[in-house]
Amino acid sequence: MLNHPLPRIDKDEKLRKLLLPYCRFKYGTIWIDEKEKHKIACVDVSKSEEVKKIFGKTKGKLSVQDPPYNFIAFTEKQNDEFIIWCKNWIALNQEISDKNSSFYFWLGADQSNHFEPFGGFVEMMKSTGLTSRSFITMRNQRGYGTQYNWMAIRQELLYYTFGKPKFNIKSEYTDIPKVLKGYYKEVGGDITDNMQRSKSQFIRAGNVWIDVQQVFYRMEENVNGCFAQKPLKAIKRIVEASSAKNELVTDFFSHSGTTLIASELLGRKCITFDYDPVYCEITLRRLENLRSTGKSGWQNSNPFYNEIKNDKKILNHLKKKYNITYN
Repeated sequence: MLNHPLPRIDKDEKLRKLLLPYCRFKYGTIWIDEKEKHKIACVDVSKSEEVKKIFGKTKGKLSVQDPPYNFIAFTEKQNDEFIIWCKNWIALNQEISDKNSSFYFWLGADQSNHFEPFGGFVEMMKSTGLTSRSFITMRNQRGYGTQYNWMAIRQELLYYTFGKPKFNIKSEYTDIPKVLKGYYKEVGGDITDNMQRSKSQFIRAGNVWIDVQQVFYRMEENVNGCFAQKPLKAIKRIVEASSAKNELVTDFFSHSGTTLIASELLGRKCITFDYDPVYCEITLRRLENLRSTGKSGWQNSNPFYNEIKNDKKILNHLKKKYNITYN
């Protein structure tokens, strides 16, 4: 089996710079789909006028945001700065959204640092005018911790709305069948159980998602080099629940491009951003790979394999720093 790993690009500035010549993006580049369906913009979302120009008169119905809450730049001393930064781009997010729209925010809660930035973020959200709807927990398969504390295996996801957007309840059902009968009550003169009254033979995900696989190296959707990839199944669930076909989904922090891929698979339009040309390129290559091969990622390979295998500088760097060799 081929194995062409790529280390975390965000932690290796030299590797990032070596990959830049293979990117079709530089700051300010906007890729527009030939089908006029998606846009990938290499733009800093703190630049509100640049962002609004890309949207024009178009309004988003759904936003799926995964801000860089674990970036090295946002240390304990900079948490307040992070929250202020979030408040600014969320205000912009509202401005380019429909009067009836949904917002999802992936977030972190560092249990060794007073659960930041979660606490500050939730407090800040009170002033946005958005309505809190759900605090979702996605169970990670691989956690972290010590022998002296509960292992951290949760991923926080906050759901907010503006106006009265539609919610597709059918998308909430999992692949897990119901097995436990109970909760008997009389309906129309008959005593029925929950199985008889249910609209589905499967359980609903609710606000605790336990059915989403995330061991990416064993999955087709894997994008080597990306440190904060979210599961395609989770993003598809969000997109199906809170948008309809041909509606616009937006993501200010594309990274591995999962929101765009979910939108492509489900017939939605997507405008996504990343200020780093490398992640914009990864997003575009992932879309191209999906359209040409039907695969949602590279699993044991990476988006830049064809270039890396012929680039002596990158090969030497990978060998020297990580003892990685490509056959």
